[in-house]
Amino acid sequence: MIKIKSDEEIALMRESALIVSKTLGVIANEVKPGVTTLKLDKIAEEFIRDHDAVPGFLGLYDFPNTLCMSPNAQVVHGIPNDEPLQDGDIISIDCGAIKNGYYGDHAYTFEVGEVNPEIKTLLKVTKECLYHGIDQFRIGKRVGDVGFAIQQHAENHGYGVVRELVGHGLGKKMHEDPEMPNYGKRGRGKKFKNGMTVAIEPMINLGTKRIKQLKDGWTILTADNKPSAHFEHDVALLDGKPKLLSTFDYIYEALGISSDEEDKFRMD
Repeated sequence: MIKIKSDEEIALMRESALIVSKTLGVIANEVKPGVTTLKLDKIAEEFIRDHDAVPGFLGLYDFPNTLCMSPNAQVVHGIPNDEPLQDGDIISIDCGAIKNGYYGDHAYTFEVGEVNPEIKTLLKVTKECLYHGIDQFRIGKRVGDVGFAIQQHAENHGYGVVRELVGHGLGKKMHEDPEMPNYGKRGRGKKFKNGMTVAIEPMINLGTKRIKQLKDGWTILTADNKPSAHFEHDVALLDGKPKLLSTFDYIYEALGISSDEEDKFRMD
């Protein structure tokens, strides 16, 4: 059942989402060759707790850490470890936090040092997929419209769209209705209503759409071991239009990036 949120609830959810956004901004300063994902995980946990929130992933479904850290061919749900990041890596960092009883859930794929131009393009297109999907989260549209927009843009560039892992509703639980696949048909699926809050998160592969799972029971990889990218925003439907609860602004400030990509979706 889809849970419609009040304006007051959405304001609380925005607080949670911005805690995650700020955490990723802090992490952005630390992502570099030689750093371990366990170190980044510790920084994130301390930052979240220092801001009167609780890590949203730690212990969720028995996940052992604060961050999902998924480098290169890992799609999502990678477990932090002691292996240092290497120049030329990419890494999806997915973070959750709970504040005032509501979840924030937000992800960004970072470049580590100098990255191959082919992989830079994958990241660029995947982020474009995210905003194409967000733009379809409107009154008069359905779940399939979001998925179609993401799928079409990714496949037009020859990329694989992961089927088994999807975006989702968000609120007092990490995973609420509706599921938000990154593929679909226009005009299909549940109708969008004002007050809905969702996490939209394209997972796009350089090669095949097929995936596999490691024996750790968590880490998802591409079946052909080619790189995968992942970006995620929390979005509310207000007055018929999508409004971002999360932001990449803190990441961009840390990395010295100028961008207007979020302007049309900002909260008033």
